[in-house]
Amino acid sequence: MEKTEVTLHFDASSPKHGDRKPIRGGLSSLVKVGDYLFMASDEGVSLERLRRTSDGYGDHQCFPLSDYVKLEEEDGSEVDIEGIDFENHYMWITGSHGLKRKKPDPADPVRKQIKRLAEVDNDPNRYLLARIPLVADPKTGEYRLHKTCRHPEHKHKTLSAAVLKGNGKGNQLTKALGKDIHLKDFIGIPGKDNGFDIEGLAVDGSRIFLGLRGPVLRGWAVVLELEMEATEGHTLRLKPVGPKDKKYKKHFLDLAGMGIREMTPAGEDLLILAGPTMDLDGTIALFRWKGALARTKSVKKSMVPEKEVERLFDIPHGTGPDAGRDKAEGIALLDNHHLLVVYDSPADARKRKPAGVVADIFPVRGNNHRPSRGRSDD
Repeated sequence: MEKTEVTLHFDASSPKHGDRKPIRGGLSSLVKVGDYLFMASDEGVSLERLRRTSDGYGDHQCFPLSDYVKLEEEDGSEVDIEGIDFENHYMWITGSHGLKRKKPDPADPVRKQIKRLAEVDNDPNRYLLARIPLVADPKTGEYRLHKTCRHPEHKHKTLSAAVLKGNGKGNQLTKALGKDIHLKDFIGIPGKDNGFDIEGLAVDGSRIFLGLRGPVLRGWAVVLELEMEATEGHTLRLKPVGPKDKKYKKHFLDLAGMGIREMTPAGEDLLILAGPTMDLDGTIALFRWKGALARTKSVKKSMVPEKEVERLFDIPHGTGPDAGRDKAEGIALLDNHHLLVVYDSPADARKRKPAGVVADIFPVRGNNHRPSRGRSDD
């Protein structure tokens, strides 16, 4: 697949997150808004903004999430941000909602390594599902996040940051899924064990689509569809949208046995980045779920066979000495015909001094890209 490259220039002095991995080393999701790229690191507690420049994207700005929404733990614990998207003047953000099994340290005695494999962490910040106002300055065109601000088109209305109601051990979504016939048994399993793990987010009007890296059920990947409404105190709650007034819809997709790593709308389609579930390293591919946004409006649930999901192309990943590196994690349409891809754990060949990293631009035809991203439905 023919591609071009673009360099993302991050501030070398910007904070490191989680286990001190630099931002360029853990990019997990992104979205283009005007001349800006907003990105997230899976080990971070912030959104990163880059502006289009003559040599790629730079002028790095960091926006700590705790400035806009209440985090369950504000001590720097990672949110494990795995999806962001922009619609109707809001940036939407999701954590993985997954448990984490401790990783054995080869330097430790075998007994200690085995003991760590029995330890599972439940990080409260991973249950974040939130919206934050993102509005352009009318004079400069600069997009900035706000806790509250006036609606840019309806001055009598206010845009407010809000979070789906939770309690630190889960939220309204995980509570609802705890009774689901397909997913209830996976909520208590760590993501790297084919447990519940959100890794994609796409927004269409009032509808939020969440793609699951796991579980993959007999080779079928899962997309959840939600709608939310604001309540008092910067809080969101789920609306009944599914069968028997369930607070979610389920869509099952045949993605050749792969789980979902990222999603982005493209006209009435959804572009889906898919790859191995659990902690496996392997094929990563881009799919087009044809007519997804139109078709899902009229159904409560769906099975989407292979013939309705076009496999566009595979994306190379690290092999040999670079095995486990260059894992495609985030995608964003730059225009009708070009898709930007960023990578988790980039190989050394992608790194640029002092804190830059090379991303790839792939040609993608027939997208009917929505130029009105950020429109208001009011």
